[in-house]
Amino acid sequence: MQKDNLDPLIPATGSQRIDAATKRGRIQMILLLLVCAAPVIASYFTFYVIKPQGGKTNIGQLVSPVQPMPLTGLDAQIQGKWTLLLARPASECKVGNDACVSLLYLMRQVRIAMGKESQRLHLIWLVTDEETINPELEKAYDKEVAGFTFLRLPKDLAQKEKLLQWLKLDDAEAAIHLVDPRGDRMMRFATKPETPDFKKVSKDIEKLLKWNPTGKVN
Repeated sequence: MQKDNLDPLIPATGSQRIDAATKRGRIQMILLLLVCAAPVIASYFTFYVIKPQGGKTNIGQLVSPVQPMPLTGLDAQIQGKWTLLLARPASECKVGNDACVSLLYLMRQVRIAMGKESQRLHLIWLVTDEETINPELEKAYDKEVAGFTFLRLPKDLAQKEKLLQWLKLDDAEAAIHLVDPRGDRMMRFATKPETPDFKKVSKDIEKLLKWNPTGKVN
């Protein structure tokens, strides 16, 4: 077997010079690919690897691996935008019930705080019972005024059960769920024992929209 010529006093053969050039070219190509992919890698690493810890500004809990949302049977387009979703029965979410209304208000204010990026953030109240939505809430939080879409659970029992099971994963049914443009839950904001901090939620969403350009603007 022919060994590489390591003696600096003996000139390299033609094939050795070609091999050296090929290695350099491969290294340069790898470095170029790393430079181009750096923003994507940094975004992925920040949101899916680095976990929020106490004392930091993050308040959202990352979901890893992400949890695809069962979308069949829903009367709305979820995919394509970032979505904040709250699941609550209409019978409990009425004027005077601050535990629920304060969460709707928080979601609305977070969207407003995004400024020019607000159109990339979709708000959904998933109504989990058959009761009529309080007229005052329906007026205050409709799509034109606050950017909300009101959804009901699928009528098909199998589809309904799949969505309910998705909500109950990790015992976090009461949380505000953040769904990415692919329809995957990737973060959640706990709502108990108290309403999440508005500034911290806004900061989490602002960072995400800044680092990740996905999500359509209508």
